[in-house]
Amino acid sequence: GMSYEWTGISLEEIQSGNLAILIFALGLLFVFLVLAAQYESLIDPLIILFAVPLAVLGALAAQMMRGLQNDVFCQIGLVMLIGLASKNSILIVEFANQLHAKGLSYQKAVVDAALTRLRPILMTSLAFIFGILPLALAEGAGANSRHSLGTTVLGGMILSTILSLYVVPVLYLVFNSLKGMIIKEKKPVVLPDDNNDLGGKKLLEPSEIV
Repeated sequence: GMSYEWTGISLEEIQSGNLAILIFALGLLFVFLVLAAQYESLIDPLIILFAVPLAVLGALAAQMMRGLQNDVFCQIGLVMLIGLASKNSILIVEFANQLHAKGLSYQKAVVDAALTRLRPILMTSLAFIFGILPLALAEGAGANSRHSLGTTVLGGMILSTILSLYVVPVLYLVFNSLKGMIIKEKKPVVLPDDNNDLGGKKLLEPSEIV
């Protein structure tokens, strides 16, 4: 009988494709762990990383529109988008947390954060988009690989920048509202303490109550 096998570049692309999902998942996990350690929360990293599916959707849509394949350069671009797409969400979530800590409601905090951070988000995103545009429109030797990488990152950044301005504030409000319903706010508790100026009483903050 007859048989066939892949060799050369085709074999390398197949092998790298099998690892692409694992590498992408490990990238997401690493970013999640870093954000969880920074914010000391599991909710904020989830909200931030919701921008990644939007970026992936934009990247694959751009690839399809240009008739490009999901090759190794496209996969590199998808891994890059994990950090690039999260950047805009971090700006909104970080500032919203600061405003909420000052006494604003979650809704007021996230709306003000989105409006305040709109200009920095647009400026940094547009600078990157225009910077990557020559890569997506490259000509000459090696243009195909540059087209794949540039188109992936370009499409992902455009869609994630637009949609994250709406999706991230909504998710921030929904997640924190659910957290408030599940974990009810605890009132401060006064305990006996002879070493303070509260009349021999110690005031415990809600975060100190188990």
